[in-house]
Amino acid sequence: MSTKLNANELGTKERYVNVEMQAKRKVKLNKILSYAAFVGPALLFFILVQIIPFFMGVYYSFTSWNGVSSVVEWVGLENYTAIFTDDPKFFNSFLFTTKFMLAAVAISNVIGFGLALLLNAALKTKNILRTVFFIPNVIGGLLLGFIWQFIYVKGFASIGNLTDIGFFKLPWLGDEATAFWGIVIVFAWQTSGYMMVIYIAALQGVDTSLLEAAKMDGASNWSVLTKIIIPLILPAFTICFFLTISMAFKIFDLNLSLTGGGPFNSTESVAINIYQEAFMNNRYGLGTAKSILFFIIVAVFTTCQVMFTKKKEVEA
Repeated sequence: MSTKLNANELGTKERYVNVEMQAKRKVKLNKILSYAAFVGPALLFFILVQIIPFFMGVYYSFTSWNGVSSVVEWVGLENYTAIFTDDPKFFNSFLFTTKFMLAAVAISNVIGFGLALLLNAALKTKNILRTVFFIPNVIGGLLLGFIWQFIYVKGFASIGNLTDIGFFKLPWLGDEATAFWGIVIVFAWQTSGYMMVIYIAALQGVDTSLLEAAKMDGASNWSVLTKIIIPLILPAFTICFFLTISMAFKIFDLNLSLTGGGPFNSTESVAINIYQEAFMNNRYGLGTAKSILFFIIVAVFTTCQVMFTKKKEVEA
């Protein structure tokens, strides 16, 4: 009798375990299906638009394809060796892009952080001002470049003739030095509003009781800013530096519409150089080799920047 009861109990336990396992499998399957439904389309488009073209570009960088012909000739490392030996124009454009990145990142973040500090205060018009400062980021780079080209060429010239101020009489897009700073000014004007929004979000997360306690202990505004606020919002600096560095390195439409790389290729960015090589000179293989090399440089640079600022976050 007891043996029969034990057998029944074992059978009941096995059925219970089987039902529980089936329920877990069903829950797991539902999770997989929900993930596939939400993530699947985005992942599919990412693979089609980003991953596959990237690997196709890597392949074409080892060929002499002109971008039009059906004949694709494999040339190995010939394109990469040509970049280092026979293409000083590429390195001139890379030097300009690097200098532009350093100046643009510094100015954009200083302006963005300054605006964030100003608009984080109790101002009645802060919401309107936030919108006003963010609007330039909404305007497309190509359109923005043509607008500022008109301002530099026509607007500044008219103001200079009326006021006789030398600043407005400068050949802003006609000289190498002024054209460089002209592009930097427009880039900073466009991106500083975006950086401002990120910094404002970080500032609003700072505990005001810490600031009040520091001021009660006699800390100056500068000490509060440098010793409390900045260390607490270092993650925002990491994000903003990463975004501005990547945007400055990849500048194309703003550069194209403002100067077109002139005068005499002195403001030609790497993106314009790659575009002209691939689509104007019909040397698609060499152009993709430059783009792959440029991708590696930017990836290394931004990775080092993120690692450095993340380390500062931990230390703070």
